[in-house]
Amino acid sequence: MSGLIYHIFTSSTLLSMGLYHLICTTRNHLRSPRDYFTKPYHQFTWNSQSQSQHFTRYLQIYLLILCLLISFIHQTTVSFDSDPLVKGRSPVHHFTSLQSAGVIFLFLILSLTLLISETTSLLPFPPDLFFGTASALFFLQYSTSSSSASLQMSDLEAKCDSVSAMISAISAVLCIILACHPRLFVADVALGASICLQGLWSLQTGLSLYVDAFIPDGCHKLLDVVSGVEGSTKCDLEDSKLRATAILDLVFVVYVLFVVLILIVTYAVTAKVVGVRRFGSYEAIPTSSGSSVADPNHIQMKALTGTQA
Repeated sequence: MSGLIYHIFTSSTLLSMGLYHLICTTRNHLRSPRDYFTKPYHQFTWNSQSQSQHFTRYLQIYLLILCLLISFIHQTTVSFDSDPLVKGRSPVHHFTSLQSAGVIFLFLILSLTLLISETTSLLPFPPDLFFGTASALFFLQYSTSSSSASLQMSDLEAKCDSVSAMISAISAVLCIILACHPRLFVADVALGASICLQGLWSLQTGLSLYVDAFIPDGCHKLLDVVSGVEGSTKCDLEDSKLRATAILDLVFVVYVLFVVLILIVTYAVTAKVVGVRRFGSYEAIPTSSGSSVADPNHIQMKALTGTQA
């Protein structure tokens, strides 16, 4: 049960963070397309000036640090449990879980560095360096998830880990693009969409491993495992394994379509609220006299003085 709760917690965190990034990125781009610049985080701004303004300004970073700290504690605790569905003896599961905890700890350090950089002048941390570091951490997460998938004897869990690794690789590529081209709005929006997709897939992983109603036919949870081991789902026949893999592939495509729909709706609603500023059209030349308004063909010229024949 704790595994399902953790996946729901991870899914809600990633979904809210990705959706908030999509909304703020779209709003900033619509307000000023020419001055648009990608940001590592987006401040919570309020009209009222109060003592809590400083706290709410960096609320996104505070919540991110809290969620990463909870995830790190969970992964470290889980690493001491044995998992009979990992190839090799129990220390293999211990080391793979510690790898995941280490990646989360690195993200925690990156978030703390960003907070120190924004609140003080002790540690300057430019946005391009932030996205470059984030790209390296996402790639490390991709490597960890791929390694975990290769060690799994559970067919469903191995498939879920491989898809999660692919999403992490996409996030790594988008971060390095933003580090090199910070004004690329498409890459910034795609990064928020990839975070949302990772959150949805985390939810699907929890449902596929821990909820009987979402486990495909022909696969089941092992009942003769050590107490406390969850997600021990295995397919008996090869056909059942292939069928379960095909179902997960189909679900992934559905989630991608759902994320694209979220992206379109977010842009449409934000554009409706903020408004779209169009550039490139002709604008009226401001005039200083009423006669110029009356005669649109009249162009006022500055008098030339001091000229010589």
